[in-house]
Amino acid sequence: MNLLTILSMVEAGHEDRLVLGTPARGLTGGELAAQARRGGRHLTEHGARTLVFMGENGLAFPLALFAASSAGIPFLPLNYRLAPEQLAAIVAKQDRPFIIADTAGQLGCDAAAGIVGIAEWAALVAQPEVVPGGAIDAAEPDPDDEAVLLMTSGTTAAPKSAILRHRHLVSYVLGTVDFGSAAEDDAVIVSVPPYHIAAVANLLTNLYSGRRIVYLERFTAAGWLETVAAERVTHAMVVPTMLARIVDELKASDIAPAAELRLRSLSYGGAPLAPAVLQRALSLLPGVGFVNAYGLTETSSSIAVLGPDDHREAAASDDPAVRARLGSVGRPLPGIEIEVRDADGVICAPGLTGQIYVRGAQVAGEYRETGRVTDGDGWFSTRDEGHLDADGFLFVRGRADDTIIRGGENIAPAEIEEVIQQIPGVADVAVTGLPSEEWGQRIGAFIVPEPGVSLTDEQVRAYVQARLRSAKTPDLVVFLSELPHTATGKVLRRNLLALAAADTI
Repeated sequence: MNLLTILSMVEAGHEDRLVLGTPARGLTGGELAAQARRGGRHLTEHGARTLVFMGENGLAFPLALFAASSAGIPFLPLNYRLAPEQLAAIVAKQDRPFIIADTAGQLGCDAAAGIVGIAEWAALVAQPEVVPGGAIDAAEPDPDDEAVLLMTSGTTAAPKSAILRHRHLVSYVLGTVDFGSAAEDDAVIVSVPPYHIAAVANLLTNLYSGRRIVYLERFTAAGWLETVAAERVTHAMVVPTMLARIVDELKASDIAPAAELRLRSLSYGGAPLAPAVLQRALSLLPGVGFVNAYGLTETSSSIAVLGPDDHREAAASDDPAVRARLGSVGRPLPGIEIEVRDADGVICAPGLTGQIYVRGAQVAGEYRETGRVTDGDGWFSTRDEGHLDADGFLFVRGRADDTIIRGGENIAPAEIEEVIQQIPGVADVAVTGLPSEEWGQRIGAFIVPEPGVSLTDEQVRAYVQARLRSAKTPDLVVFLSELPHTATGKVLRRNLLALAAADTI
């Protein structure tokens, strides 16, 4: 199977059913398939070997992805907010790219197979064309062909281009949802950016299930709530920074009171969520089933999930071990194996922290720059550290690359962050290592206080030292109005290092 197989199933099963957008501006399964094939024919006629997409959420995104599959070429969505020189450098590495972007003129790509704007692309594929015999020929990708290229977020190092082949994405879809399983009035709102694996995964799984997809071009908490209410949205996926703002908006606004929402399921993931935000969300949306999903670009999206029943059981439990599961990412999905290994490669006992490894048919673990990075048995190192509890729940402690080495001792930033988050008035925090001639690294804590709250560095240090030891007490405490995040909610620690190095704090 390949992505065109999924498109053909959507066309056959939901030909006249609205699967994308709104009744006023949307596409049925049949229209999506027809327009995607037209796009694929256009790409083939122009000799394109890669389709580069730089746009916001909207109908142009799924049409571009399936057009690329129809032409038998890889699809590369890029973050249009990057500097022109960064985008130009990425595009220059692609094989005869066809570019869909409103700002493509800034790229200076002479080798492009073609360049069209977002609106022009939508009009192009929507225009019926006459083809001899009445059929539009499409490629038939091999399951091992490249389907999607995604740039990793690069929070601590330079981004890499991850390769996802058709078989990886199809495996994820088949292992996650059943075809046509959604109710006819189900609708999902997608607000994560198109260049993130969650956008690709949401598109494929929701189309396959038959759930209508509503795109929010630009996220604001008020706009999200308005759309959820107006479009009678039943399912949603957000990143932690979005959920925090939605919770604040729900508390402060009457735009869409929780009681008026039809929302049944709310997934969050992509980065750690502050416990206080989760508790407020559970309280404000008691009828909603919360899902914490953990995955990576290289694993074709989620590999572990903490489901609604897990959330409810943990929130209501008096058992500390069970309640602690609210801080976990749940258990592995079917078809996924997870191991936690120590520095010598030995599998850790439950409760012991090590590096997280994953194996399964959806796991790609491959980059354009370095090739495959899985071992001989198919295990992929996530570069995340964490532990499994006795019941198989996975707790992620953070990136191994983020580990602070102070005086020869390894210190996990997450351990200090968890303590600081317990300080009343702390809205957000990130801990990172800063260069030190004496210690190798010193500990920096970057804190966002809640509005109207006044904290001092002495208070923070005293609080941490009383609960951890002196070696884990921050050497530097910095208060900021907000932390630098990627569009998917991950803290950009390299930006914090740059702040400290520039002495702008």
